Formats: sequence, C-alpha cells, structure tokens
Amino acid sequence: MRPVLVSLGGVRVHSYPAMVYLGLVFGLIAENPVARAAGLATAEVFAATILLLIPALLGARLLFVAEHWAIFHREPRRIWRRSEGGAAMYGGLALAVPLSVPVLAALHLSFWAFWDVATIPLLIGTVFTRIGCLLHGCCGGRPTSGPFGLDLPDHRGIWRRRLPTQLLEAGWAILLLFGVAAIWGQRPFDGAVYLSALMGYGLGRFALELTREDHESRGVIRVPHVVSAALVVLAFATFALLRLG
Repeated sequence: MRPVLVSLGGVRVHSYPAMVYLGLVFGLIAENPVARAAGLATAEVFAATILLLIPALLGARLLFVAEHWAIFHREPRRIWRRSEGGAAMYGGLALAVPLSVPVLAALHLSFWAFWDVATIPLLIGTVFTRIGCLLHGCCGGRPTSGPFGLDLPDHRGIWRRRLPTQLLEAGWAILLLFGVAAIWGQRPFDGAVYLSALMGYGLGRFALELTREDHESRGVIRVPHVVSAALVVLAFATFALLRLG
C-alpha cells in the first residue's frame, strides 16, 4: 500500500521498520508507569527490556524466514534486508523468554512480575507491527468477495479485494490491551496478566491464520496453528499451576 513511508533528501524511510521502531518507542514509554505500578525498579525493567529486544527481534525475523523459506532460500540477501516486512512474535518469545531468566536474575527482577509488565510493550508493538505489515503488503489476507474485504495489495504489489488480516490482528491486540488493563488491579498472582495475554493472543492468532493469503496453498493445519495451540495449552497449564501454588 505504502512500502516507502516518506522520502527525505533522497533517504527513503520504509514503512515496516518505521512502524516497528514506533512500536518499540511507544511500548517503552508505556512500560515505565506500568513497572512503577507493579512495584518494580523502572531502571532495571528498562535495562532488561533493551537487552532482550535484540534476541526478540532476531527470533521473530528468523521464524518468519523459516515459515517462508521457499521464498528466501532463492534470495538469501533478503533475509536481513531492513525494508523487508515480516516478523513472527512466537519466534521472538522463543528466544527472549528463556534468555530473560539469567538477565532478570542479574538485575534482581522477578521473572513473572517482569513479564506481566512486558505484556504491555509486546501488545503495543504488535499493533504497530501489523500496521507496518499492512503498509508494506506482507502477511496479507486472502482474496474475498465478501462484505468484509478491502482493496489491498500483497507483498508483490498485486491489488485485490482481501480480508484485512493485518488490521484484524492489530485490533485483536488492542482488545487484549484493554483486557489487560481491566484485570491488572485484580491479578491473583505475578504472571497472571502475561499468561492470560498469551492465551488470548494464541486463540486469536489460531483463528486469524485462516484469513491469511498463503493459508490456501498450505493446507488447513499449518505450523502457526500448531504453535498457537501449544502456546494456549502451555499458558493455561502454567496459569493453573501458579494459581494452585
């Protein structure tokens, strides 16, 4: 739709990395008062978040590349091209969460309390990232003739009436943000907010995967479906264990 957001003095600012950057900035801004409300040291929370951003972004990109390896193996230089869209939250969590154990221990932060707070920038980042996907044309919806379609391009610039998958996922992340805000004051234990958000995101992502353009060519059950289902089950089981404990 608008892969180049603006051009300044011959310098092209691509929409996808610009939206990712804005998501990080606004997420970090929102994280500070939330950390204070949770009784955590804001400087340590900020430091932990910055340290974990690199593996999170790396894992998110690598999982996206792995899912679309049929495209990237022919043009490996595109894997790290900054103007390219595409990132998968699951890949970011797969690296950042285990690496957070030693990082949080070194900063004397509670693992579950930190991830409750980090849920806020994660969801804010998802909103901006999916807007970046919409502008870039990646992660597009499948063609439709139904009433909920919009005239949108895919990553090749082909315009068709499509399901607005990127907007749907951004909207779902916003709903989860409201849900997190609603339960924050009544959270029964540290980790309840994070695990609830994971369950909610996993359920939403499972459903929204059916609306993606490449769904039709890859069968009914895809890797993101399996990962989403596993995430929901794991988050629910962990929630139950922490609740009982």
